[in-house]
Amino acid sequence: MFRIGPSCRPVVRQFLRTDFHVWQREFTQLTRCSTNETVSAVRGLSSPNCSKLRQILRREYRAICSMLQRSGLPDSNAALLRVLSSNFKREFHSSPVSSEKDNSNERGDKKNQDKNNDKSQLQFAVKVLTLLTALLAFASLFVSDNQIATRVSWQEFVHQMLAKGEVQQIIVIPIANNGIANVVLHENAILNGKPVRNRVFTMEIPDIERFEEKLRETERQLGISAGNGVPLIFDRHRDSVWPSLAVTLLIGFLLLNMVAAFKVLKKGQMPWSGFTKAKFTLLDPKTKGEGRGVKFADIAGLQEAKQEVMEFVDYLKKPEHYRRLGAKVPKGSLLLGPPGCGKTLLAKAVATEADVPFLSMNGSEFVEVVGGLGASRVRDLFKEARKLAPCIVYIDEIDAIGGKRGPNSDFGGGEKIQTLLQLLIEMDGMANNEGVIMLASTNRADVLDEALLRPGRFDRHILIGQPTFQERKEIFEVYLNKLKLDQPASYYSGRLAQLTPAYSGADIANICNEAALHAAGLDLKKISASDLEYAVNRVKFGREKKQRTICDDERKQVAYYHAGRTIVGWMLKHTDALMKVSIIQYTSGIGSIQHFRPSSFLTFKEELCDRMTMYLGGKAAELIVFKQNSTQADKDLKKVSKVAYSMITDYGMNDVVGEVSFPSTEEPGNRFYSRKLHGVIDFEARKLINQSFSAAEEILKANAENLEKVAAELIKKETLSYDDICQLIGPPPHGHKTLVDVIEFGPGPNPPADTSSPRPADDSNNDKDDFSDSPKNTVPEK
Repeated sequence: MFRIGPSCRPVVRQFLRTDFHVWQREFTQLTRCSTNETVSAVRGLSSPNCSKLRQILRREYRAICSMLQRSGLPDSNAALLRVLSSNFKREFHSSPVSSEKDNSNERGDKKNQDKNNDKSQLQFAVKVLTLLTALLAFASLFVSDNQIATRVSWQEFVHQMLAKGEVQQIIVIPIANNGIANVVLHENAILNGKPVRNRVFTMEIPDIERFEEKLRETERQLGISAGNGVPLIFDRHRDSVWPSLAVTLLIGFLLLNMVAAFKVLKKGQMPWSGFTKAKFTLLDPKTKGEGRGVKFADIAGLQEAKQEVMEFVDYLKKPEHYRRLGAKVPKGSLLLGPPGCGKTLLAKAVATEADVPFLSMNGSEFVEVVGGLGASRVRDLFKEARKLAPCIVYIDEIDAIGGKRGPNSDFGGGEKIQTLLQLLIEMDGMANNEGVIMLASTNRADVLDEALLRPGRFDRHILIGQPTFQERKEIFEVYLNKLKLDQPASYYSGRLAQLTPAYSGADIANICNEAALHAAGLDLKKISASDLEYAVNRVKFGREKKQRTICDDERKQVAYYHAGRTIVGWMLKHTDALMKVSIIQYTSGIGSIQHFRPSSFLTFKEELCDRMTMYLGGKAAELIVFKQNSTQADKDLKKVSKVAYSMITDYGMNDVVGEVSFPSTEEPGNRFYSRKLHGVIDFEARKLINQSFSAAEEILKANAENLEKVAAELIKKETLSYDDICQLIGPPPHGHKTLVDVIEFGPGPNPPADTSSPRPADDSNNDKDDFSDSPKNTVPEK
């Protein structure tokens, strides 16, 4: 302990008073402003920080107090210490508000300190990894896998190795005037009575020029003849600068990566933060470009679906209109339907009409091999959405992450389960998602998790089905108006809509594009009806084969097969209207029959039975004419089997099995009925099919002459229309098969000879999906 003499005490007292005034001035500056560059510069801080300045002054105050207590000043001077203490406390704790600010600053500094500690640890880890990588690279260049050498002296080499004949060869590596000799021993060499594990030893060479002379002299002294000496190899490639240069470049490359990593750290981001970011696409409805600016007026058809999604636009534009009545804006809507029906297009139209940001992301982009990335990307997606609120988040093909959880979900699907759980939390969890509306689309609603479909997450389920006849006509006009046609778009739209039942908007766009490609390939200036007919057949059946690969006998059998099916369907009452029958060879097969099925929500048992009979007409014609069957009946037999089993197990149309309906399952062997009942179902299905086949045979035998006429005309013309069949065999016995006008290319319809009152053609279906009964809702039951 030191003591201050009487002569020095006034100086110390004056020094303390001076320091106190400095502290007082600095604290005044700190209380008046949040940061001060002058005080920070005096205290040696690189950037202004009030909290750190207070910590420094606090430590200085404690140091002066400690010095005064140990200095031996008289008690009369203790008043100065009390004054300093009171003034210090008064300045530092001037008000509760400033105290709270200090506490908040301290908490912020603690967070910054923790962040800096994390960065320091990361920097240390990067440096260690870099050093280890450089060392491993250096070792891989200069040391082989099994040649980690041990140093030996000249005496050990001569007496322990050379004299005992254990040396296989010596490799000399020149290094300036000196060198290193790698002594390689024979396999199973023995040193000091023990077998050696390492066959390579190193030995320093003071004078490389005289090493060989010295070695041969030693061999002569040991009695080794001149021709039997140890092979001596000079490896001068090891003296090259290329290995050193390679190591230098490697180290430089690693250092550059370190610098880049440090720059990223300075920005507050971790090097791996890019993996956890959601890779969404942000669409601005005001920006022109592909996928932007789509409005509801630009979308043909889908009237009911557009009306439903337009309600979401109204929610975003006028939320107060609904909140004043206590209503809550729906949090999400799920777009359901087959592929190509316009689900994504509707979502884009919602974003444009609502005039809000539109964040789009595919469901498959969430799940990766690395665990936890999917959940992290979901969090990041909704974090960005909250910043941009009000906005719309759209996830396409949500079934990739929203599949049902089962008892074995933890095995092999842990990453998907974590992603699904995080999505459930973000959509309806503790976080506030005010202004964020969720849209998603899928064509597999049956596989989605029930928790995802409940109200509060996806409040609305919007079903987008295949377009009706009128909607197909409108869609055709939209796409045809973009092409150069020889006639107006309305001239072709009606006929094309009839030729494409059950086709989606994407299929229609493909047909129009194929027509344009065909016309361009023929170097035509405009697209005509023949190009559109070609495009329909191209999309439906494939490319027409110009070079026939079937013989005349096979072509004849194909003609009778299609003629038999045409005759049976013509004579039955409850079959669909024939549009065209052809035996042209396409890449997908030989021959085709197109029917027109008017819109109907109910299908009766008589219609299904007549349909099965018509499908079996081709097979029956083959047996009657050729006394044999071919493989061309495979598709029709599949349709017949599907209809028969559906009548029994789905619609309760069998008297023996009864009025039951069993859930369909894709898993083999997983049935909801007994083996005995299974046998009964098989028996009844075969019975229905046999009855239909017998009915087809009776019709063909009774119309053998008509069968010959239609088959001969098919062989001659290859394609027959409804009117052609009428001219050959007369109108159908139960009235014209079609109750709608068959539209030809042109502004007006071309009605058949019968004057039956037409009914509006709406949702039609043909051989693209021959068995399509009453529509079923694809939304899973809750």
